[in-house]
Amino acid sequence: MCSSDLTPAELASKCDLAIVVAAFEHQVEDALFGKNGIAEGARKGLIVGIASTISPAGMRDMGKRLVEKGIVPLDIPLCRGEPFAEAGTLLVIGGGDKAAFERCKPAFQAFATSIYHLGDVGAGQVGKMVNNLILWACISANYEGFKIGEKLGVDKEVMRQMLLDSSAQNWAMGSGAADRPMPWAEKDMMIVLEEADAARISLPLCGSIKEVIKGIKVERGE
Repeated sequence: MCSSDLTPAELASKCDLAIVVAAFEHQVEDALFGKNGIAEGARKGLIVGIASTISPAGMRDMGKRLVEKGIVPLDIPLCRGEPFAEAGTLLVIGGGDKAAFERCKPAFQAFATSIYHLGDVGAGQVGKMVNNLILWACISANYEGFKIGEKLGVDKEVMRQMLLDSSAQNWAMGSGAADRPMPWAEKDMMIVLEEADAARISLPLCGSIKEVIKGIKVERGE
């Protein structure tokens, strides 16, 4: 690995592993295949890890195009959020060539304490998609639970401590994830809904979660 102020193409010509972390799928596309993108300067055999949260379908498409250029694609989306990123204790959900993934583990361990390989290219994004669906479901349930509890006169923090010791406890509640900004929540749910449509699967809870999360963000002015 290496890091510098070089363009992605220049960086790719000097590295064995390049990791892309961008907010949206079109930004990943540009970093890989745009002008001065990674594919333009990559040496044959370069491993590219896509750490962004993008659609599994998009990951598979980009992965195929990278392979055609002699590049080894991995999807390695990240979980746990900003405080864990700052502490270097993220979770990596991997997809792609298992041998290449294993070679990259020492690099991943620089910022992650939990590392999983789920299958072929795209499997990491599937894992992240399922994680996000369940995460936002928990945040939505927590929000509505606290809302009615407070309305009926129970102190929120006292109730939180009780719930963390009860059968309702969940990671989102304990980590305070819902107290931080949620800029990607609706995008995450749209990925799930689009994949479910393509697979002809009905996920009605997902649509409700998207609307609850949107309402929370509107109330908070995000």
